[in-house]
Amino acid sequence: MRNLSSEEIRQEFLKFFENKGHKVLPSASLVPDDPQLMFTIAGMVPFKPIFWGKVKPVYKRVVTCQKCLRTTDIENVGRTPRHHTFFEMLGNFSFGDYFKREAIEWAWEFVTEVLEIPEKRLWVTIYEEDEEAYKIWSDIIGLPEYKIIRMGKKDNFWGPAGPTGPCGPDSEIHYLLDPNCKDCNPKENEDKFLEIWNLVFTQLYMDENGNYHPLEKKNIDTGAGLERIAAVLQNVPSNFDTDLFVPIIKKIEEVVGVKYGESEKTDVSIRVIADHIRASIFVIAEGVFPSNEGRGYVLRRIIRRAVRHGKLLGMNKPFLYKIVDSVVEKMGKIYPEVVEKKNFVKDILKAEEERFLKTLDQGMALLEKILNKGKVSGEDAFRLYDTYGFPVDLTVEIAGEKGVEVDMGGFNKKMEEQRKRAREALGDVEFIRKEKVYEEVAKRSKTAFTGYEKFEDSSRIIAIVKDGKEVDNLAQDNEGFVVVEKTPFYAEKGGQVADTGIMESKEARAVVLDVKEPVEGVIAHKVRVEKGKFNKGDEVILKVDVERRKAIMRNHTATHLLHAALRKILGDHVRQAGSLVAPDRLRFDFTHYQALSKEEIEKIEYMVNSVILENIPVIIEEKSYDEAVKEGAMALFDEKYGDVVRVVKVGEFSEELCGGTHVSRTGDIGLFKVTVEEAAAAGVRRIVAVTGFNSLNYLRKKEYIIEDVKFLLDVPEDMLSEKVKKLLDEIKNLEKKIKKLQMGQLSSAAQAEIKELNGIKYVYTVTEDLDNDVMRNTADSLASKIKSGVAVVFNKTDGKVSLAVKVTKDMIDKFKAGNIARRLAKILGGGGGGRPDFAQAGGKDPGKINDAIVELERIIRGE
Repeated sequence: MRNLSSEEIRQEFLKFFENKGHKVLPSASLVPDDPQLMFTIAGMVPFKPIFWGKVKPVYKRVVTCQKCLRTTDIENVGRTPRHHTFFEMLGNFSFGDYFKREAIEWAWEFVTEVLEIPEKRLWVTIYEEDEEAYKIWSDIIGLPEYKIIRMGKKDNFWGPAGPTGPCGPDSEIHYLLDPNCKDCNPKENEDKFLEIWNLVFTQLYMDENGNYHPLEKKNIDTGAGLERIAAVLQNVPSNFDTDLFVPIIKKIEEVVGVKYGESEKTDVSIRVIADHIRASIFVIAEGVFPSNEGRGYVLRRIIRRAVRHGKLLGMNKPFLYKIVDSVVEKMGKIYPEVVEKKNFVKDILKAEEERFLKTLDQGMALLEKILNKGKVSGEDAFRLYDTYGFPVDLTVEIAGEKGVEVDMGGFNKKMEEQRKRAREALGDVEFIRKEKVYEEVAKRSKTAFTGYEKFEDSSRIIAIVKDGKEVDNLAQDNEGFVVVEKTPFYAEKGGQVADTGIMESKEARAVVLDVKEPVEGVIAHKVRVEKGKFNKGDEVILKVDVERRKAIMRNHTATHLLHAALRKILGDHVRQAGSLVAPDRLRFDFTHYQALSKEEIEKIEYMVNSVILENIPVIIEEKSYDEAVKEGAMALFDEKYGDVVRVVKVGEFSEELCGGTHVSRTGDIGLFKVTVEEAAAAGVRRIVAVTGFNSLNYLRKKEYIIEDVKFLLDVPEDMLSEKVKKLLDEIKNLEKKIKKLQMGQLSSAAQAEIKELNGIKYVYTVTEDLDNDVMRNTADSLASKIKSGVAVVFNKTDGKVSLAVKVTKDMIDKFKAGNIARRLAKILGGGGGGRPDFAQAGGKDPGKINDAIVELERIIRGE
């Protein structure tokens, strides 16, 4: 058996299949062009459209080393020798070319002749009904019958991935870990074997009724785990002992100061960190940021689990970012993106660590208390998630370590309540309550949208809904929802706000206030009837507010240009994280780890406006989803797409899948101007911008402000900055003079006469227009002067009075500054208080200062 490094295994695999006529392709992204998947979970994911028969293959034979990510068993990572989140999958694929015999022969050749793994340590499993595979293993490869193990559908049959689709039997190659195990086989002694390669024979299609049909073109999909093969060839008991992990673990030892191999408890934490740092680096390098949604939440779970295990090793400060270099050094030659994004990854990791560490101690203390009760309620789990940033699976894992259950049903209920509150805040509550009404409407008829071509259209009312119930009519001064057969009104969707306008019949007129699509294909117009009565079945004319719609169209196309410009200027890690397309502005949220500089904003504005001035046609086409994505159109993970999609293309500059309304040429947008750049959430920035007439209005407001300032300062525009700087310098000089005068008052106040009653010294002074700092300093100065006793400063400002009371330390048992301040302030018509040694207060009536001084003397006498 050859002792090969991980680099050599990759190279040998790719070279072997290249020599068998395969095209070597680089690893696809961890973030797939597939709205059904968050991450690439297997080597075949990039080829799904080919397996599904939606796209014709460019190459019939392909070989890859694919980076993958899975978190389904994240709680096992670190506790077993084989579980990982991030891993590499070696795979060879045939698209309607070779099939079962070649796949088996070549796999066996590579394992036994190239890797030189002894045949005596190898077993295979097959699907129990796959006689063809059995004969190949038996008659052609020459394996004895006892080494060919028949398994059921659960173990050796792949797919389909959905309710229908391609599928087929598979065959696995297993390595015997314990050579001393007699009469062992993978079925009866699973723990004694390691599966190193899975060969999937995609030969069937399962229909809606669960019936299988032979595929016209059969495919091969194989997957061999690089980490597992490395462990076998390097003769180590765990994937974590291979050259893929050893350099990382050594760096972890150095950073955390804990030795690997001395304690199973600390070893688990080190393995968790080693695995999770690899996953985090690769995911962040793909442009995913930690967040509470989608892919960002998966990343946050991984990072925070690693931080928690660092805490178990005594790490109270960010440390993960210090391990990044060790991963980049090991993986950078194969995956250059981690080299390119190294510093970027460190910044994101450090920021996320700091964020979690702020609440980790409090959260752990709360969780310990909860665990002592013997059960974690759904409310407790939600509080840990919502307030302390604990991903729920981290809570489940920690609770599991103590044998305590978490009420996931209760947690999910609290999460849904939170989502519902968010939807209600967005104004969707009516449709949450009324969906069933519209489902009934949908069974009868759907609404055709004609707004891509028209601003006005005629139609017929098919349903009227009021207070959640379908009614026959809607009379004057009433509000309700009207569904028609076809409409030019755009329903709020994909960040674009709804159209508004007018609905008219022969007898009635209504204002369209809002438009929703509560059920797919049903467009409901929220109307207020101004005249007459609308009846079910009425013929109506629908008129969109044209100027408002045109403003929305300008902003929507500008949003696409902004998205493209951000990716070109900031990097391809930029992804849309939310948007609002309204008539008065556009708002675009995007993944980015720091505030944009003034220069970056100017570059973005210049790039977008350059495209606008080119007056490029905006081409809109309908295509199959797979064809559109293959051509480079951007798809958003959170959006749901059908088989046929709308592609909005602006020359070579921008191409996105979008169902919204757009201008016909970029020149229609007018001036694009950024008005706001700010943080929207952790790792998410927000840009607000205006276009068209709104840009003109924005610039006019700025112009009015400049004109006002010019008038007030009596200088021309080109001298404004110089004049303002001069005024600021004058203000600073005047402030220094005022401070000097106030300090002079402090000196004269310090000359105040020291008085004494019943052996207790006290002093007071009355000043004017001191700022708070000087007033406090005056009180301190008077207290130092008397050394023992009570000092009070009364300060008259703007028709009011403030006071400061200082009690020396030796007098605190007898007098409390806070109590004195309250009594004096009461006389002055105000209130206040503070510490026993110092207090401040204020009042509305400086004319009663003499009365307050009399009260002070009563206090000193003990009255």
